[in-house]
Amino acid sequence: MIDAATVERYGLPGHLRSVPDEIDAVGLPVTGVLPPELTGRYVRNGPNALPGQSSGLFQTGPGMLHGVRLREGRAEWYRNRWVRTAAFHGRPFVGPAGIDLTAVPANTHVVRHADRVFALVEAGLPYEVTPDLGTVGPCDFGGRLTTAMTAHPKRDPATGELHFFGYGMFPPYLTYHRLDAKGELVHSREVAVGAGTMMHDFAITEHYALWLDLPVTFQLELAGQGGAPYGWDERYGARLGLMRRDEPDAPVRWFEIEPCFVFHVGNAHEDGSGRVVLDAVRYSPREFTSLWSLLTRSGALTGPGAVAGQALLHRWTLDPETGGVTEEALDEQEVEFPTVDDERIGRRARYLYTVTGTDPRSVGGCAIVKYDLVSGTACRHDLDADTVIGEAVFVPAGAGTRGEDDGWLVSVTTRRDGSASRLIVLDAADLPAGPVAAVELPRAVPTGFHGSWFPDTDVPGHVSLGGVEQ
Repeated sequence: MIDAATVERYGLPGHLRSVPDEIDAVGLPVTGVLPPELTGRYVRNGPNALPGQSSGLFQTGPGMLHGVRLREGRAEWYRNRWVRTAAFHGRPFVGPAGIDLTAVPANTHVVRHADRVFALVEAGLPYEVTPDLGTVGPCDFGGRLTTAMTAHPKRDPATGELHFFGYGMFPPYLTYHRLDAKGELVHSREVAVGAGTMMHDFAITEHYALWLDLPVTFQLELAGQGGAPYGWDERYGARLGLMRRDEPDAPVRWFEIEPCFVFHVGNAHEDGSGRVVLDAVRYSPREFTSLWSLLTRSGALTGPGAVAGQALLHRWTLDPETGGVTEEALDEQEVEFPTVDDERIGRRARYLYTVTGTDPRSVGGCAIVKYDLVSGTACRHDLDADTVIGEAVFVPAGAGTRGEDDGWLVSVTTRRDGSASRLIVLDAADLPAGPVAAVELPRAVPTGFHGSWFPDTDVPGHVSLGGVEQ
């Protein structure tokens, strides 16, 4: 994540240290028993500084994919690859011709749609990569995509369509897009907002797209101060927007809410009364500005008493009939990186999975926390004090009828000193029991952002390199 020289110079935790190269390893050691139905690959994305280069801002390094291949109870390989974008090769994001949407780090997420795998960052175009993590190149869907693409698209489990958006510093500030199940960009439209608002995530339900128009906006004066050109804007206000996605030119119904910021949505659904319920992790203004100062100022992590702001699981209920909105905190536990069974996206989900202890300089308290949104209870798997954990991805346990939490949680853990990493697998229905299996990785994987599980049934064109099936 951060270049090694900066980590050493300022005494930062070793789990933040970027790796210096790309490697391949086969026949990985396994502790416990890997569920045989876990046949596919887990891939995670995150910033990783190039050797000899300073990381600059915390989250801006070139994207690196870390992949682990599992098959029928074996861990067949690990490999890591930089995403070779135009920025990786030295092209500037802003040049004489304006903004270059290919000159981005592609370092935030990795998703699959219509037999193609994409590395994503919200500032530019998606980059297609191969199942063995090689870079194919930028994708604009036949010239139809002319904006950036969010790192958090949403696939409708009923239709197979992929809904996403792009935001920008200049008009149009926000644009909605929809890919059909075959991967064709079939619809784009502008969504009117008041300024260049930073929108990291959004939500869908069965009938709506849900927008987060929150008070973090583009501020040109910040661009020359060595940080990100977005900052808290007390005058902007905060609102959520509902837009019918089955009507091409549907108006947006806006709901004013208390000022806050949301990086990551858990899920949204429509209840039996037609109200829309959104669950997400919410930063208060104070907590957001604390976190943002760490993410957007070079060296901020090294300051005395540097503490990241903390987010709480929160619920907003929007009533399209009356225009009313209510909001409530669902827990007092600091959490981030909420995930859900992908087959419940946009529908009522009972279970939500989060992680805690994500402050880059935290010294304890890392855990996976599972929320039961029906009973209002939570359970957790706590890690030892010397281990940090990333986002937990839910993998369903086979096809056919199953319980919502009948499956596995997959995540990468790393020792705080950066000495080792494991891929752990937990029974999602029995989180406190701890991992059912752990794969020992051949190197420490630095703290990163988001990942996905790609089952073999979803991976196009199994590639063979050197006689070994990939």
